Amino acid sequence: MFLQAIFDLYLPSLMADIVDVGIVNGDIDYIIKVGGWMLLMAGLAVICAIIASLLSSKTATGFGRDLRRSIFEKVESFSLEEFDEFGTSSLITRTTNDVNQMQQVIMIMLRMMLRAPFMCIGGIIMAVSKDSKLSIIIVVVMPVIAITMFVIGRKGMPLFKIMQEKIDRLNLVFREKLTGIRVIRAFNRVDYEKERFDDANRDLTDTAIRVNRIMSISMPIMMLILNFTTIAVIWFGGIRIDNGSMQVGDLMAFIQYIMHIMFSLIMFSMMFIMLPRASASAVRINQVLDSTAQIEDPLAPKDIEAGRGCIEFKDVTFSYPGAEQPVLSNVSFSVKPGEVTAIIGGTGSGKSTLINLIPRFYDIDKGSILLDGVDIREMTQASLRSRIGLVPQKALLFSGTIGENIRVGKEDATDEEVMHAVDIAQAVDFISDMEDGLDSMVAQGGTNLSGGQKQRLSIARALVRRPDLYIFDDSFSALDFKTDAKLRRALKDETRDSSIIIITQRISTVMDADQIIVMDKGQVVGKGVHRDLLATCKVYREIASSQLSEEELA
Repeated sequence: MFLQAIFDLYLPSLMADIVDVGIVNGDIDYIIKVGGWMLLMAGLAVICAIIASLLSSKTATGFGRDLRRSIFEKVESFSLEEFDEFGTSSLITRTTNDVNQMQQVIMIMLRMMLRAPFMCIGGIIMAVSKDSKLSIIIVVVMPVIAITMFVIGRKGMPLFKIMQEKIDRLNLVFREKLTGIRVIRAFNRVDYEKERFDDANRDLTDTAIRVNRIMSISMPIMMLILNFTTIAVIWFGGIRIDNGSMQVGDLMAFIQYIMHIMFSLIMFSMMFIMLPRASASAVRINQVLDSTAQIEDPLAPKDIEAGRGCIEFKDVTFSYPGAEQPVLSNVSFSVKPGEVTAIIGGTGSGKSTLINLIPRFYDIDKGSILLDGVDIREMTQASLRSRIGLVPQKALLFSGTIGENIRVGKEDATDEEVMHAVDIAQAVDFISDMEDGLDSMVAQGGTNLSGGQKQRLSIARALVRRPDLYIFDDSFSALDFKTDAKLRRALKDETRDSSIIIITQRISTVMDADQIIVMDKGQVVGKGVHRDLLATCKVYREIASSQLSEEELA
């Protein structure tokens, strides 16, 4: 870029020599010699421009790659609290659109911004060396350009930040439409969603038009100033040539230097069009990179050499950020190895929230949660989660094969281990019916499988890990009673030495549990076995009465 600027600045001087010496004296040999130098300089300038474009593109794309990796790694360390703060749609926009804005501005800066100062300063020096009095025009023009760019940039900067937020909104609406397409069609809300998307799209379009109207003024103004400057140079230069104070070739060279100066300033104006948006994107990216994760590993972590999966809640209280009241209050119970603990309660009683505290998706406000006698906040998150086999309420599968999805639980699991987990999860039948068995493809989100099939694969994914603690968060809801019973019988032998926590709404699922925890409004209102709770716990009896007949209750 620097060499290209030098070659470009040297060309007008050679042209002035051809006009003032070669043409005036009719020296053909001189014209050919200097013209050859001009061609050589022009060729070198082209080569340098190609190399500069290649290097700037490579550097900018590499920067974008590294920045996306940094954002992704940072987001991976977030707790659910940070995800709730930023929002999934905003994080996607920041990782894609905002990074692209940064990447583009880096490429333009390397191509133009580094070259522009040398072109401007070099052009001024060469112009002054040709005619210092005529150079006063430059002194008059440059403040006008600087003020114009400052005013336009100041007007456009706030709008670019708003525009990125509008893109977040558009991304959110579009993502909801795609993920909820079945519900939208089932309730005949297609027209409503179209209108909702059109509103977000129109809002973004209107903001973009306002921004572009402001920023697009810069180029016509710059070209107008450039043309008036050229007129002024020719006008006053012609007077100086008439007075004998300047040669024609020097005037032509001076005009070229003025062009270089003005074009370098136009490059600056182009940067001012892109910089405000890139600046807004940089702020949004830095908000992610500079955010501090609420859940971090301790400086001196403790570990459990021979874990057994004993989990204990001691007066645990938890509330979501911004909530007026705690979701859980003074929750205490323990789960012992070899026992099945079932947690049951009405909707909104805090069952799933309680489960999310064990792998430290959120940190508690008060109390403590112990795993084999060690507070989970004193363990590394990786060590803690390696001892847990979690089957979430929503069976989430990834695009890939069935075998790859099960090996998410244990990356190095053998085919025998995978098939054993599949057998326990009662998934052998439908997998064997598939043409490729474990190598059968799973569509994105598992859309080519039924709800029960996805739940069984999700259970197999946890079983293949063989953890100390199993957590089943309402993960039998999509199974029929026969499959449910067979699965629980198989689980009993498989998980004999581990602790098991089952979240469920079905009384039939918890009747045989070693311990039943009854939740209501974030508190433990009952604890015991099925028969005792029927007699002592009003909430449990109400749930049981809604699902069982009088004979079964008796």
